[in-house]
Amino acid sequence: MGKNVLIITSSLRDNSNSDTLAASFAEGAREAGNNVETISLKDKTINFCMGCMVCQETLECVIEDDAISIAEKVKAADVLVFVSPVYYYSISGQLKTLLDRLNPLYPSDYNFRDVYFLATAADEDESAVEGPVKAIEGWVECFEKARLAETVFCGGVDGEGEIKGHKALDKAREMGKAIG
Repeated sequence: MGKNVLIITSSLRDNSNSDTLAASFAEGAREAGNNVETISLKDKTINFCMGCMVCQETLECVIEDDAISIAEKVKAADVLVFVSPVYYYSISGQLKTLLDRLNPLYPSDYNFRDVYFLATAADEDESAVEGPVKAIEGWVECFEKARLAETVFCGGVDGEGEIKGHKALDKAREMGKAIG
């Protein structure tokens, strides 16, 4: 029996390079016998965290939107995969807003241990992903039982479909395949 893998993509573009990279990871994870679910933030309503901290006592957020159901899926997943285009040398605003809203999970009995990060960028220089990786590491550090397992960066891709044939797709697929 495989693990429950939850992939959260945050690009707002249709047929984005980020979504293609996520699909490659998902394909590998399925090949290895894992249960894979992909959630796109594209059509979700996720409001900003208010910082009220009520969730630290109730384990529930007071804001009623799509973040509530996503948080439940994150809590139950064995493996998390966050996927983001690089915007101004950081993660997308959509992903950052979701990470903030996952605050109710901090004191909870969450399942996830391994967290993966997949990123795409128009800039091909490897340094372009340093800020995004730091953002994900900052979130993971708050969860004692979790670790940032691996990262895939696909630079030099901007327009729709430019990722086709990129070696990062193979790396993401193999990374997904190694989950077991």
